[in-house]
Amino acid sequence: MAWIFLLFAGLSVIVWEFLMSASDGFTRLWPSVGTIGFMVISFGLLTVAMKSLPLGTAYAIWTGIGAVGAFAVGVVVLGEPLTVMRLTGAGVVVSGLVVLKLASGH
Repeated sequence: MAWIFLLFAGLSVIVWEFLMSASDGFTRLWPSVGTIGFMVISFGLLTVAMKSLPLGTAYAIWTGIGAVGAFAVGVVVLGEPLTVMRLTGAGVVVSGLVVLKLASGH
Protein backbone atom coordinates (compact mmCIF):
# COMPACT_ATOMS: atom_id res chain seq x y z
CA MET A 1 0.00 0.00 0.00
CA ALA A 2 2.93 2.34 0.68
CA TRP A 3 3.92 2.19 -2.98
CA ILE A 4 0.44 3.36 -4.00
CA PHE A 5 0.65 6.28 -1.58
CA LEU A 6 4.07 7.09 -3.00
CA LEU A 7 2.79 6.93 -6.58
CA PHE A 8 -0.04 9.35 -5.79
CA ALA A 9 2.35 11.60 -3.89
CA GLY A 10 4.54 11.74 -7.00
CA LEU A 11 1.56 12.42 -9.26
CA SER A 12 0.57 15.25 -6.92
CA VAL A 13 4.06 16.71 -7.39
CA ILE A 14 3.46 16.84 -11.14
CA VAL A 15 0.19 18.70 -10.61
CA TRP A 16 1.67 21.27 -8.26
CA GLU A 17 4.68 21.83 -10.51
CA PHE A 18 2.34 22.50 -13.44
CA LEU A 19 0.12 24.78 -11.35
CA MET A 20 3.16 26.61 -10.00
CA SER A 21 4.19 27.33 -13.58
CA ALA A 22 0.64 28.49 -14.36
CA SER A 23 0.61 30.73 -11.26
CA ASP A 24 3.03 33.09 -13.04
CA GLY A 25 5.23 33.60 -9.99
CA PHE A 26 2.30 33.30 -7.58
CA THR A 27 0.59 36.31 -9.17
CA ARG A 28 -2.51 34.33 -10.26
CA LEU A 29 -4.80 33.34 -7.38
CA TRP A 30 -6.29 29.95 -8.31
CA PRO A 31 -3.15 28.34 -9.72
CA SER A 32 -1.35 29.58 -6.59
CA VAL A 33 -4.01 28.11 -4.29
CA GLY A 34 -3.92 24.85 -6.27
CA THR A 35 -0.13 24.73 -6.01
CA ILE A 36 -0.24 24.97 -2.23
CA GLY A 37 -3.12 22.50 -1.98
CA PHE A 38 -1.36 19.87 -4.07
CA MET A 39 1.89 20.46 -2.17
CA VAL A 40 0.07 19.62 1.07
CA ILE A 41 -1.51 16.53 -0.50
CA SER A 42 1.82 15.39 -1.91
CA PHE A 43 3.74 15.85 1.34
CA GLY A 44 0.96 14.14 3.28
CA LEU A 45 0.97 11.09 1.00
CA LEU A 46 4.77 10.98 1.08
CA THR A 47 4.68 11.02 4.87
CA VAL A 48 2.29 8.06 4.93
CA ALA A 49 4.46 6.13 2.43
CA MET A 50 7.59 6.77 4.50
CA LYS A 51 6.08 4.97 7.47
CA SER A 52 7.07 1.70 5.81
CA LEU A 53 9.49 2.63 3.01
CA PRO A 54 13.12 3.65 3.51
CA LEU A 55 13.64 7.43 3.51
CA GLY A 56 16.16 7.48 0.67
CA THR A 57 14.10 5.24 -1.59
CA ALA A 58 10.82 7.03 -0.94
CA TYR A 59 12.29 10.50 -1.42
CA ALA A 60 14.22 9.58 -4.57
CA ILE A 61 11.20 7.96 -6.18
CA TRP A 62 8.93 10.85 -5.17
CA THR A 63 11.25 13.42 -6.71
CA GLY A 64 11.90 11.20 -9.73
CA ILE A 65 8.20 10.84 -10.51
CA GLY A 66 7.88 14.60 -10.21
CA ALA A 67 10.91 15.30 -12.40
CA VAL A 68 10.01 12.90 -15.19
CA GLY A 69 6.34 13.84 -14.96
CA ALA A 70 7.11 17.55 -15.17
CA PHE A 71 9.33 16.84 -18.15
CA ALA A 72 6.48 14.94 -19.86
CA VAL A 73 3.92 17.66 -19.09
CA GLY A 74 6.34 20.27 -20.40
CA VAL A 75 6.71 18.42 -23.68
CA VAL A 76 3.10 17.30 -24.17
CA VAL A 77 1.14 20.21 -22.69
CA LEU A 78 3.48 23.20 -22.83
CA GLY A 79 5.18 22.43 -26.14
CA GLU A 80 8.72 22.27 -24.78
CA PRO A 81 11.26 20.69 -27.13
CA LEU A 82 11.76 16.93 -27.12
CA THR A 83 15.39 16.29 -27.92
CA VAL A 84 17.43 13.13 -27.80
CA MET A 85 19.49 14.49 -24.91
CA ARG A 86 16.40 15.43 -22.85
CA LEU A 87 14.79 12.08 -23.55
CA THR A 88 18.00 10.29 -22.60
CA GLY A 89 18.15 12.22 -19.33
CA ALA A 90 14.58 11.28 -18.48
CA GLY A 91 15.37 7.66 -19.35
CA VAL A 92 18.34 7.68 -16.98
CA VAL A 93 16.12 8.99 -14.17
CA VAL A 94 13.49 6.29 -14.84
CA SER A 95 16.22 3.62 -14.89
CA GLY A 96 17.47 4.85 -11.53
CA LEU A 97 13.95 4.69 -10.09
CA VAL A 98 13.54 1.09 -11.26
CA VAL A 99 16.85 0.13 -9.65
CA LEU A 100 15.85 1.82 -6.37
CA LYS A 101 12.52 0.00 -6.38
CA LEU A 102 14.21 -3.36 -7.03
CA ALA A 103 16.82 -2.70 -4.35
CA SER A 104 14.31 -1.58 -1.71
CA GLY A 105 13.18 -5.09 -0.80
CA HIS A 106 9.59 -3.86 -0.38
